[in-house]
Amino acid sequence: MPTVEKILVRGVNWLGDAVMSTPALQRLREAKPDAHITLLTHEKLAELWQGHRSIDGAMPFGAKAGVFTTARRLKEERFDTAIVFPNSVRSALEVFFARIPARIGYARNARGIFLTRAVAPRGGALRMHKRSRAEIDRRIVRNEKRDTFPSAAHHVHDYLRLVSMLGANSSPLPPLLCVSQEEMTAARSRFGLASDSPFFAMNPGAEYGPAKRWPAERFVEAACQLHERTRCQWVILGSRADRELTEKIASELSSRIPLAKISDLAGKTSLRELCAVLKSCALLLTNDTGPMHVAAAVGTPVVVPFGSTSPELTGPSFVPGSGHQLIAGEAPCAPCFLRHCPIDFRCMKSISAGQVIEAALRASVPLVR
Repeated sequence: MPTVEKILVRGVNWLGDAVMSTPALQRLREAKPDAHITLLTHEKLAELWQGHRSIDGAMPFGAKAGVFTTARRLKEERFDTAIVFPNSVRSALEVFFARIPARIGYARNARGIFLTRAVAPRGGALRMHKRSRAEIDRRIVRNEKRDTFPSAAHHVHDYLRLVSMLGANSSPLPPLLCVSQEEMTAARSRFGLASDSPFFAMNPGAEYGPAKRWPAERFVEAACQLHERTRCQWVILGSRADRELTEKIASELSSRIPLAKISDLAGKTSLRELCAVLKSCALLLTNDTGPMHVAAAVGTPVVVPFGSTSPELTGPSFVPGSGHQLIAGEAPCAPCFLRHCPIDFRCMKSISAGQVIEAALRASVPLVR
């Protein structure tokens, strides 16, 4: 009886990055249909992979798990090959000390010695360069145009290149997360999402920092006008850290559109429930965040104002016919990739509520009319 090939994929630790890695996992499964594929993932993301067709199982590790503890667990599984998605030294050390025979990852951060196949960075890859204040001022004085990037620079290609080392197709696919009808029914019941009117979701926060956040008052204005034009109900999403922001927005919406149902779910959903709620909604209005990627991966159209970051590098770009609307703010210094704007936040302020409303109507037309 032939031995089943055992492949470990060391997953990334951030929600958005994890979703962007799903096309690579799909391509790996295509190339290795009979292999047993295990994903090593941070425990905070373990639920994300429930029922995912591209892997046979997820191996979660805790925030306090050390390199040697993780390596011992991996060694017991006797993997044949490891593909290391993160660029960290730690992730390379885990598979090195586990003595996995074939270890594939990027030759970054002087970690090539721990890999058996240290892959050179892609020719089209671009690093997210954080602008200095001097560079920002210089670009503003020169009135330069916002930087744009070719599609080949998108981060999804980084993961695809690594799996191509095992013969996988490197062409991009739409991101994919699996949500069952039972999960959707349970989420709708728990959070009161049963209605004849469509539910739109809003995610006004951003874990990375305030430079990613479209102004709260514009979220409110857009939500009010979209309710008037579509009779949608609103679901507000976010983490526990966003509660002050979401409560303020929910209060404002309740006073301005009292006949609308406003459900503030920030900090109240598990990761699986977040997936189910987003799949139950007709649209997500959001900043460039992890939930943006989740919504795209469960098939929900997204409308996203981009300021300090780039839709070409991290937007949900590989979903033909999805209706996603990515709006890049106009500023000479954008994208700066900073957590905090050092000047006047002109990139996000250049995106009006009217622009977002029209984009949302384009994205949601097939579902609400």
